[in-house]
Amino acid sequence: MIDFGLIHLIMAVTGVAVGIVFGALPGMTATMAIAVFLPLTYAYDLHVSLFLLIGLYVGGISGGLIPAILVNIPGTPSSICTVFDGHPMAKRGEGSRALRIGITASLIGGLISLLVLFLFTPPLARVALNFSAVEKFLTILFALSVIAALSKGNMVTGVFAGFLGVLVALIGQFPDNNRMRMVPDFLSMDLRSGFQLLPVLIGLFALVQIFQEAEGGMRDENISADLTREVKRFSFSDLKGQTVNLIRSALIGTFVGILPGVGGSAASLLSYSQAKNFSKHPERYGTGCIDGLVASETANNGLTGGALIPLLSLGIPGDSTTAVLVGAFMLQGVQVGPLFITNNIDLWHVILFALLLCNFLMFFIMFYPIKYIASVIKLPKYRIFPVILLLCVVGAYSANNGIMFDVWTMLLFGILGYVFVKIRLPVVPFLIGFILGDDLEKYFVDSIKGAGGSLSVFFSRPMGWVIWGLIFASIAWAVYDGRREKKRAAGVCG
Repeated sequence: MIDFGLIHLIMAVTGVAVGIVFGALPGMTATMAIAVFLPLTYAYDLHVSLFLLIGLYVGGISGGLIPAILVNIPGTPSSICTVFDGHPMAKRGEGSRALRIGITASLIGGLISLLVLFLFTPPLARVALNFSAVEKFLTILFALSVIAALSKGNMVTGVFAGFLGVLVALIGQFPDNNRMRMVPDFLSMDLRSGFQLLPVLIGLFALVQIFQEAEGGMRDENISADLTREVKRFSFSDLKGQTVNLIRSALIGTFVGILPGVGGSAASLLSYSQAKNFSKHPERYGTGCIDGLVASETANNGLTGGALIPLLSLGIPGDSTTAVLVGAFMLQGVQVGPLFITNNIDLWHVILFALLLCNFLMFFIMFYPIKYIASVIKLPKYRIFPVILLLCVVGAYSANNGIMFDVWTMLLFGILGYVFVKIRLPVVPFLIGFILGDDLEKYFVDSIKGAGGSLSVFFSRPMGWVIWGLIFASIAWAVYDGRREKKRAAGVCG
């Protein structure tokens, strides 16, 4: 029985509403929203906190369609394809209609991904329960190889970023012999436990965004579509004939969410391209076609449930936002992975119910008062970002009961993330590598100990060979895809 009261509802509504604001303001994302508000969850137990965090997740992903349709700027990376057909609809006086179509598609995508989460996470967790330290080590290695395989022509940078994250995660005290690793003497007291996850998250996803916006002058965009002039009103009959498109796009978004480190932009692009490939009138795409809008918005909300599947069953984040959610579980002393559902059946039910509730709240909060909600993109960034910066500093300082070193950690990783952006080194593989680094080391050491120091243990179990096959297949695909991209680019240049 789920413990649900007024405080849970208030948290869900607050999370969805704030998430929509973060998603609707270009440059602010769902990941940033969760990173900023994560320290506030100290005041509540995990049950209550999850309603806030999942609300921020769902609202942040959904809110990105508002500027995509009205201003031709995707509010979040997952709304990148929404601009192709949403903005042309707005320019011809169908902005309100386009927004409501996108909101309805988002609800359907979220509900389908929730169904997949409910059906597939427990069986996957039961399989993972039979994993020894060897299979767990290889599974994390596979997750890092998938990041490389899906880096689209940047396999080397993807691998480098992932293993750089692992290297940084290993800074601190070695648990077996209490020796310090890779730590200067003057920082040995501060880094006994390595870098704390929460300040790292805030630095990489909130501070980096503030730096980028400050560099660009925090210019605010004006609404270029007039919602008071409606050429054609929304009707649920607008979705007639979209059943296949909705289901296909939701499943694509869910599948992409399962793959570690891929992100919402890939889900949106893949779903949009598939919808166009199967369409009888592909020439209409990009001119204000409902099919394209539906494909993009269904897929990016399908990501929400999909990204939670590897997190809750294997302990591997599916995207940057669920990587931040790991921090929430860690703060409350809950271990995600194969035993999560077995040991925390009540939390599993809370997650399912919170996702269901927040999807419906997102729909009702955005659908009916959309003309007023859309005005959120008029909020000036120069007033919002100082408040966010203050929340970041307070959150980092309170992460470990008031240690100033955590504020310097936040600043360090904010600068590091900003440099990553400048040199085009992906942040998400780095973060996933950082989160999985300790477990990668632990399972490697446990495997070696159990085998008496022999590396042959990694090739001695049938399930291990299956995972090795998946690792080599993902690397082979990465090499093939990289060469194909180079040939395609050469062909275009020629």
